[in-house]
This record gives sequence, structure tokens and C-alpha cells, in this order.
Amino acid sequence: MSETQTHYRTCNICEAMCGLEIKHRGNEILSIKGDHDDPFSRGHICPKAVALQDFYNDKDRLKTPIRRTADGWQAISWDEAFEEIAARFRGIQEEHGQDAVGVYLGNPNAHNFGNAIMLPRFFKTLGTNNRYSSASADQLPHHVASNYMLGAGMLIPIPDIDHTDFMLIIGANPIVSNGSLMTAPGVGKRLKAIQQRGGKVVVVDPRRTETARKADQHLFIRPETDALFMLALVHTLFDEQLVTLGHLEPRIDGLDQLAGAVQPYSPETVAEACGMSATAIRGLAREMAAAKSAVCYSRMGASTQSFGGLCQWLNNVLNLLTGNFDRRGGAMFPQPAFDLVRDKKGKPSSYGRYESRVRKLPYFNNEFPVATLADEILMPGDGQIRAMITIAGNPVLSAPGGARLEEAFEALDFMVSVDIYLNETTRHADIILPATTGLEVPHFDVFFNSFAVRNTAKFSEPMFEKTPDQKHDWEILRDLTLHLTGLKDDGVTPEAMLDLGLRHGAYGKQGMSLEKLKANPHGLDLGPLQPCLEQRIQTGDGMIRIAPELYLEDLKRLDASGLLQVDQSNDYPFAMISRRLPRSHNTWTQNSHRLVKGKNPCTVQMNDADARKLGLQDGQMVSVSSVTGTIQLPVEIDDDMFEGVISIPQGWGHNRDNTGMSIAESQPGVSMNDVTDSQRIDALTGNAAFNGTRVAVQAVRS
Repeated sequence: MSETQTHYRTCNICEAMCGLEIKHRGNEILSIKGDHDDPFSRGHICPKAVALQDFYNDKDRLKTPIRRTADGWQAISWDEAFEEIAARFRGIQEEHGQDAVGVYLGNPNAHNFGNAIMLPRFFKTLGTNNRYSSASADQLPHHVASNYMLGAGMLIPIPDIDHTDFMLIIGANPIVSNGSLMTAPGVGKRLKAIQQRGGKVVVVDPRRTETARKADQHLFIRPETDALFMLALVHTLFDEQLVTLGHLEPRIDGLDQLAGAVQPYSPETVAEACGMSATAIRGLAREMAAAKSAVCYSRMGASTQSFGGLCQWLNNVLNLLTGNFDRRGGAMFPQPAFDLVRDKKGKPSSYGRYESRVRKLPYFNNEFPVATLADEILMPGDGQIRAMITIAGNPVLSAPGGARLEEAFEALDFMVSVDIYLNETTRHADIILPATTGLEVPHFDVFFNSFAVRNTAKFSEPMFEKTPDQKHDWEILRDLTLHLTGLKDDGVTPEAMLDLGLRHGAYGKQGMSLEKLKANPHGLDLGPLQPCLEQRIQTGDGMIRIAPELYLEDLKRLDASGLLQVDQSNDYPFAMISRRLPRSHNTWTQNSHRLVKGKNPCTVQMNDADARKLGLQDGQMVSVSSVTGTIQLPVEIDDDMFEGVISIPQGWGHNRDNTGMSIAESQPGVSMNDVTDSQRIDALTGNAAFNGTRVAVQAVRS
């Protein structure tokens, strides 16, 4: 019998970057616990990390390429798969143009060290502009704001949660998400520490979330009115002469234009539409301005709505106007060892370089919004997408208007998926290429160190060696590239590129290298966030654009939306919002029994007063209908919901035919994206607008 060994690594399921201590004997995993010596997570762990062993041992997981045939799925060799894919992609592009092949990247790519570094080489080979990802169903408004205000889309301000005295959280539930564009394992303890040092936490959300229950104050708000609420906060700062710009004052451009633009949005004007009192709005602005340090943090509820772009711009504006930008306890900027903010000072961004063919939506960060992917496949004409490759994604469940996306995928001439599962999206593929996952891969957080609340660096070796027949994701992309080009392998690896970036990064002169990280398996502590914006800002003249014309123009769309008049729609009287669950992450984690066991978590939450009006009982099956479709699920009567608002968890709906996730199918839930509408977007950024979808609810007749 082999001896018990201990392996240290970072969990790569979600953004939190939790350090793990894994005991194993050979290939048998004995325990997965938090690593108390990890300088970032300090022993914190969530239920998802323990499920890494389930994904490694999952009998449903694909390990060899398969091809769809008239008689079902058939195993094929890697060479056979690559040769067929290269021939089909080349043929389609030769006949219809480079853009006839589309690419979709799912969320796990952001947690995949190899893909994060090597994907640009594959994109260059494929040569298509038709690229899409989960980013435009998530955080695109953050990147557009940073691009226009600071000159770089990846220069995202992060709450200095460990040192702030006042934290305003809008449309975020970090106790469940462990942050999200605020990588912060153990958020609950960090929020409690704010309170213990005499500070205050305030949550503004249509639902009394797990975070709101722990906060000092919770204010309900009507969905999609966050921009009005934030404009009223900014109005109050100007109106009551509470603006304090701090050390960045000489670098802020456009203050007068901003003051004039927010003048119409007094708290008294917007209060009724938002569903709160003008007194409460003014009080929050005063408290934030008076706090020793303060930070506003807004996330999914503010991003994935019709005015997500305005919300994330205003989030930055609030932190700037209260003197809490690039300041301890405010919104600060990490200095990661591997830095994604290259020196692009003054160089134009990709925003608006192209427009999507059908709906003329903006191109940003080298991709189009996923909300228009189905349009680009289904609409005939020059530039139509005729083939797709999806990489680690399940947009049928995670993108808006999932049913229409299914129709689109089925209409393709050819489709390839790189994925470990036969799921609701990959079932439409002609060939599926499965990669290694989780415990079989080396790991370095390329993206999330850029969003972390403390500067650290860590590299994790693979815990288990892959078999000779398996390939890492980046190896699949490399081999596809070689077959498409006919070139020979140049030997470049993700580890070599990582080492180069580390040696030439912010800590290179201190000896930072991949070798150094490998010698420190718990990770290296590089210190708390420090003021650094004056060195890292990427605008040509080093100025902060507090009032970009793009956002001032979008206020006209807000004014024309009718949000200031409370919606009295009779056909679809409820506003739907999504929610995240502690034991799930998007769509792919549902094939772990330990994460889905127990009571069905896929319910529609509704306020008691609304339920009484409809004559509903707790647990009763109801139908939720919109202009795009209908789903059925049990109602959960809950006074944590604002009246007129319902909530459904995202990432479920494993009830389609011909998939291969047996555990997920045992607790399938329903997909809220069967009732969302891909036509609903934030027109400014192109981000999908899930929250605020208008729906009707009624009892299901027996």
C-alpha cells in the first residue's frame, strides 16, 4: 500500500482562489481541506472544492474524442478528430470567409491556466472576428467603464474590503459568490471584521440575500432602477457639497460635465421609481462621504440589466467623488505578479471597431455580445456563422434565450465542442474533444489575481498525471492549430510564457519566477493593495475621465425608458432576477452528488403578499411565463423578496434529452434562460440583461 501524501493547490472552480490541502494515497483521495498556510485564503474553503474529487472520478466524464453518427456517439482517435475538424473548418472558411466559423468561450476558460495563456495563438490561426464568451453575460460593463475612464479594460478597481470603514454593496451577494470581480475567500469573515472595527455594511438589493442578512442595513430596490439610485447618490454629493476628490483631484477630467449631467436626478425625483425613500438615499450619500474610508461595490444585479454600463460607470464615480479611489479602504488596484494590464497608454481600444452583422451591437475586447450569437447563426447572408467551436461552455443554459440558441446550434453545418461532458450544448456538436480537468492540470490564476483583495502569487503542480491518451485544453488548441496551418510545434508552453511574464513583471527584480513559486507550494504573500493608479493608468495623458461622452449620451436612453414611472404591466406583472447558490457554479458543477443532494434548490422565490394575491401555497408548482417561453417549478414563499419581484437560480435545466450527465439529470431544475430574452441587452455595452425580465406567474393546474 502506498503512503499517504499531501498535495497543495488552488481550487480553480470559482473566483475565490481558495488554497487546498489534499490528502491522498495513490489515486485515492482521502480528504480535501482548506490550507491554513495559504497566505490569501487562510484556510477558508467552500463546499464546491470538496467536489473536485467527484469531477476527477466522474464516470460520466468524457476522456476520448467522440463523433456523432447516425447510430449514436462513436469514439475516434485524436488524429482522426483533428484531421476532420481542420478539413471542415478550412473548407467552410474557403467557401464562406474567415468569419463563417464562430468561437464561444465558457466561464471555465478564465480558471484554466493553459487556455488563458494560449488561446490568443489559436484565435490568430482561426482568423475569425466572430468570437463570443460568457463575459458578455456577466461583467462586460466593468471592463467598458475601466476602458473609457482609465484607458484599460482590465484595470478594474477592487474594494479594499480588509481596510474599509463603510461598504455599500449594490446587486451583489459576496457571501455566496466569495466576491466576483472582488476575489475574496471568506467574505463573511471579512465583512464581520468591518463591523468589529466600528464600520458599517449596507446592501441594496431586490432580495434580502445571505449577505444582506449579515449587513447592518438592507434597502430593497426595484430591479433595473440601480442607475437612477446611483445617479441620486451622485446628485446628493454635488447638491450638498460633499465632493472630496483627494490625491487624485489634479488627474480628474470632466467634473463640471458630470455635475451638470446628474442635476435632474435628485433623490426626490427617483425615490418612488426605486422603491425607497429620498431620505434613505440622501442618508447613504452622507454616510459614504463622512466615513473615514468607504467603498461602493456593485456586481451582477447591477451589471446584467438594461443599464449595466451606467451602473458600473457610476460605481466608479461614487468612489472617485468621495475620495475613495486608489486609497486604502476604498477602491484600489491589485499589482499582480503576472500582469494583464500591458503598457497600452493612449492606444485605441477595440470598442466599436466592428459591429455585429445582424443587430449592429458593439465589438469589445475582441468579441461580440453573446446575446446576438443565435442571430448570427440563423440569419442568412454574407458573414453568416456556419460552423462553431465551443470551449468549456454551455450557453444553451447560461446565455439568454437558450431555446433559440439550441435551434441555432442545430442549424450549423459543423460544430465542435471542447468539453468534459455531453451536455445541453455539446449534444449538438459533431465532434467533442475532452480535456483534462481539475486535479490533473497545473494551475496559476492568470485573471483573478488581477481582481484580488490582496497581492499574492501561487502555482499548483498537477496532483495526478494525465494518462497518455489524455490532452490538456491548451494541447488540444495547439494540435488544432498545427493541423489548420500545417506548421510544426514550436515548443512554446504555458509554463514558459508564465515564467517570462513573472520575470518581467512587477516583482521580477525581487526574483519572482516560476521556479520560485514551485518552491513555495502554499503561495507567496506580496502584500496588501497599495495606491498605484498614477503608475498604472493607461489613458494617453494620465487623466481619469470621470464623464466620458459615451455615458452622458446613454442617460438619454435611461430617461426614455419609462423607469421613472412605476411599471403597472398587467400581462407580465413581475420582474425576474437571478440568484446564485452556495453549492453550484454556473452549469457544470451539477454532476456532483454532494452538491445537488437534498431538497430541490431550483425554486421561484416570491413575496408572501404576492403569493396570497395569486392564491399560491408554499411548494406549489407554478408556471413562469415571458414573451419567449414558459417554465414550471415550485414556488418558495419568502418575505426576503421585494413585492413584485421573483427570483430563480441560474445554471439549472438539465432536463434535455440525449445528454450524459446522470447526476445532474436526477436533480435537473429548470433553466431561467428559457424565459429570458436575447433581445434584452444593455445597449451601451452589449451585455445581456437577465435581471428585470418581465414575467407572469400562475398556478399549474393538476
